Amino acid sequence: MTHFDFIIIGSGAGGGTLALKLAGSGKSILIIERGDYLPREKENWDANEVFHRNRYVADDKWHDKDGKEFQPGIHYMVGGATKMYGAALFRLRKEDFGELRHHDGVSPAWPLSYDDFEPYYTAAEELYQVHGLRGEDPTEPPASKPYPYPPIAHEPRIQQLNDDLIRGGFHPFHAPTAVMLNEAHRAASHCLKCDTCDGYPCLVHAKADAEVIAVRPALQHPNVTLLINVEVLQLKTSASGREVTEVVVQREGQTESYGGSIVVVSAGAANSARLLLLSANDRHPHGLANGSDQVGRNYMFHNSQAVVALSLEPNPTRFQKTISLNDFYFRDGDFDFPVGNIQMIGKSKGPMFRDDAPFFAPGFALEEMARHSVDFWLTTEDLPDPGNRVTVDRDRKIVLDYTFNNQVPTKRLYTRLKSMLGSLGMHQHLIPNTAYMGKDIPIAGVGHQSGTCRFGTDPRTSVLDVNCQAHELDNLYVVDTSFFCSIGAVNPSLTAIANALRVGDHLLERVR
Repeated sequence: MTHFDFIIIGSGAGGGTLALKLAGSGKSILIIERGDYLPREKENWDANEVFHRNRYVADDKWHDKDGKEFQPGIHYMVGGATKMYGAALFRLRKEDFGELRHHDGVSPAWPLSYDDFEPYYTAAEELYQVHGLRGEDPTEPPASKPYPYPPIAHEPRIQQLNDDLIRGGFHPFHAPTAVMLNEAHRAASHCLKCDTCDGYPCLVHAKADAEVIAVRPALQHPNVTLLINVEVLQLKTSASGREVTEVVVQREGQTESYGGSIVVVSAGAANSARLLLLSANDRHPHGLANGSDQVGRNYMFHNSQAVVALSLEPNPTRFQKTISLNDFYFRDGDFDFPVGNIQMIGKSKGPMFRDDAPFFAPGFALEEMARHSVDFWLTTEDLPDPGNRVTVDRDRKIVLDYTFNNQVPTKRLYTRLKSMLGSLGMHQHLIPNTAYMGKDIPIAGVGHQSGTCRFGTDPRTSVLDVNCQAHELDNLYVVDTSFFCSIGAVNPSLTAIANALRVGDHLLERVR
């Protein structure tokens, strides 16, 4: 059995970033990725292939709480979910790290504060080349440095939207976006500022995803090895149950094992929980690190809605996602509870409306609709609930038992945006766009999955300690969005990246 100093399971925002952080240590590092490199092909930029035919979505089948089978919008590939993300890298608000009262209950405090994460947020923004501008968003937390790259310029129709929002008394701000864009010298820019970024893979590798930013540079170090198309089946422990001694995998149809002095699980909130549950043994009869019965619980993925407004004038914008709005993040007028975040998403194209349109709708009508579309993503916080959980059935498949909560703020944010449209040069209607969500049932949209292995100081109520080490094992860590205690109302990727850098510092100190 080949032995490594570190084994990292998963190569996305958590695992890929951690691998890069550790690469310079000289320690032997094995990255195990369930998928392959995403192919670079013309279909990367084909809306019909990406959204209608789900070309890059994994073949996984999960079940909901009623036993209904569905295909989650999940991706197994080098770089993980970041290959398809919109590169919107927000910091959680400072208040998100403390206890917050919501309409349906309480969002719990984290065991660490925003100040503990701030230097790692700054490092994460620098590593992932985030464009933005401090000082525009009244809710933004304090930052030790400016954004490393200037804000992405609004195209004319979006600049008009920005100006209309300001005239309405709102505070739009440039969305923090991780792309390798040089607007001052476009000939030298990797990013083309095209209309196939959000939800698409980047054919020219100009999106700052975990493969491009972290995994490929990590592999330049001779001590780092990557295995692709390899699924981890189980983690075996010593007789005492205190150490993971064997990582059992399936590779090319064969079962193999690897040993690691330190094992890091970073497979995504659902699959990390699945692996720990599948690794039950005599010492851990309910699943690895699950003496608290918390593994798989408190699954969160945001109350999100992708909606389309129709501009009175055509909207020829290509790179649309340059505005965000947090005016309703913590309250809305006399509604003294958090409501959420509004941001732009990628520009719609005709094929993306096919699943929502009547079967007789002609293609040219869908294209005309897309020509006038202005596309928004609405996010409110779903609250951690121990009953919202990941379990595993007898066929080793994920069962996602989830009941929606905190829906009043979700509806309020939708109504609030709809009420604003008339003053923003748009028809006063909003159209759902399920291309950005799960098409089978709402819980299939798993892009923001979090929770399932929350961190904390009390082993009775958490899975991990503050360094994301399992309370019950001496060499097991979970470094993805599983550790979240709450999810806030902004995209979780930057927090996962920042945490990987933070845990990386701890691990480097541990092996020094």
